[in-house]
Amino acid sequence: MRITDGGRRSAAVFPSAIIHFGALLPLCVLAWRAWRGDLTFNPIQAVIQSSGRTAVHLLLLSLAATPAALLLRMPILTSVRRPLGLYAFAWAALHMFTFAVVDFGLNLPRIASELREKAYLWFGLLAFGLLLSLAITSTRGWQKRLGRRWKILHRTAYFAAALALLHFQASQKAEINMVVVYYAPLLAVLLILRLPTLRKALAARR
Repeated sequence: MRITDGGRRSAAVFPSAIIHFGALLPLCVLAWRAWRGDLTFNPIQAVIQSSGRTAVHLLLLSLAATPAALLLRMPILTSVRRPLGLYAFAWAALHMFTFAVVDFGLNLPRIASELREKAYLWFGLLAFGLLLSLAITSTRGWQKRLGRRWKILHRTAYFAAALALLHFQASQKAEINMVVVYYAPLLAVLLILRLPTLRKALAARR
């Protein structure tokens, strides 16, 4: 049976709708909890932690989109990689805004003091800088301008994820948390799947 362009567009709408719903749902939950006054005794800290976790989740899902598309033989999944990455950046921006503007009032001397005292903040800052550059160059126009360099630049998403996990892990008081148990192994698997031999094997499944 031949699939028309209209059928392809209709098929692409469904995963996109799921992505938009899933990425915006945590924001609705935060707004609901804030309205009810249920953001713990430190609401700013609650928003910082929630936005950071959501950014990490979406970034890892973005990196997993292509391997999942190959493993499951569902090419349509590759279409969600970009929106997931952009939503990851948006949540990281909310994380940064809440920290720098809401919590510290954009007081640069105080922020500089925090950076000196807490090295893990640098991991988060570097990760955000990488995500910012990836978000800016995510358009087709930038892809054409950069050519082959575009792919090299966007591979730094894995480095951004590693920095984000280091930031997340170091900011937690517990020695063992979900970063160690779940996120780091998942990122390791995604990096392994990028090895040329495995990528060719996955691509052959098409």
